[in-house]
Amino acid sequence: MPNVTPSMGYRKIIHVDMDAFFASVEQRDHPELKGKPIAVGYDGPRGVVSTASYEARRFGVHSAMAMSTAKRYCPLLIVVGGNYERYREVSDQVHAIFKDYTDLIEPISIDEAFLDVTSNKKGITDPAAIATEIRTRIREELHLTASAGISYNKFLAKISSDYNKPDGQFEVKPEEALDFIAHLPVEKFWGVGPKTLQRMHKIGIFTGADLRAVSLNHLKEVFGKVGEVYYNFSRGIDDRPVEPTSLRKSVGCEETMETDITMQSQMIIELYHLVLELVERLLKADFKGKTLTLKIKYSDFTIINRGMTAPKVLTTKEDILPLAKLLLKKVDYSAAHPVRLVGLSVSNPATEDDRPKWVQGWLDFGEDWSRTKR
Repeated sequence: MPNVTPSMGYRKIIHVDMDAFFASVEQRDHPELKGKPIAVGYDGPRGVVSTASYEARRFGVHSAMAMSTAKRYCPLLIVVGGNYERYREVSDQVHAIFKDYTDLIEPISIDEAFLDVTSNKKGITDPAAIATEIRTRIREELHLTASAGISYNKFLAKISSDYNKPDGQFEVKPEEALDFIAHLPVEKFWGVGPKTLQRMHKIGIFTGADLRAVSLNHLKEVFGKVGEVYYNFSRGIDDRPVEPTSLRKSVGCEETMETDITMQSQMIIELYHLVLELVERLLKADFKGKTLTLKIKYSDFTIINRGMTAPKVLTTKEDILPLAKLLLKKVDYSAAHPVRLVGLSVSNPATEDDRPKWVQGWLDFGEDWSRTKR
């Protein structure tokens, strides 16, 4: 039985997803690109497609594809470097439209968000009508298109937004949910990636109906705690609220090398430039955090992370560079383990309640920063 609050009835959730957002902004701002296959991303030997226009998608180009592959698929592909400050500005304009209807907005990324319109500012009872009005305003005011999914929970609203893309919407009503889910391929479920999909197929789960037929105990045995999530999703149950998030959790940057790094001197140079970029981003975002994380991706695409928490916020090169070098010492890189990508991020945002604390010997303890002296 789908989730319902007896005193209030079903929730009314909308998932809004901008269509090919980065590419669409570029085509809008540069009319010469309109109607042409474009990809936003780095046009280099290790570049990756961030977003592809629908004209490019007809050739099989999609996000996260290697740019070299995309250009093979679509020889006339136009590669645009991207203007992420501009995309953020346009995203803010989209969210300003959302706020005319509700303050319960949960951003998922720069180009999509959940809206809880159960009690909305316009007093509109039909959530599909609100979705239509929002999409119309985005089209008329911003000259972009968006797709929307409407249902009584986040799980179904998210899935629904993919059904009539681009520039469309789809609603799953409570009385339709169980039948809709029964015919849904399990790869459409949240949290079901390639490895989980293989495990599901191995035990005979291919659709929502198959998933619903498996007991809760067996799903927990095979998938652990997330087995209960799959169990609930298959029954149309998702009690997660739409949670407005205004506090940024981290700021980071990363760089994919033109050629793999194997030497310490190369790594130190790359690390130095990353620190400078990170400091600039921290300043621009006015972010103050205390945990530094070093991300390394090897040539075989294996990823490792090394982290350290400081006794004070990390905002300057003098704060961050020494810690980055310490973290680098914990990483194995050589001719046998060449590095493809290096990233740095600051997280663990400081709060107003934070007081200066002296952490005895925290630099010497490596990753064991729990021994403190207050």
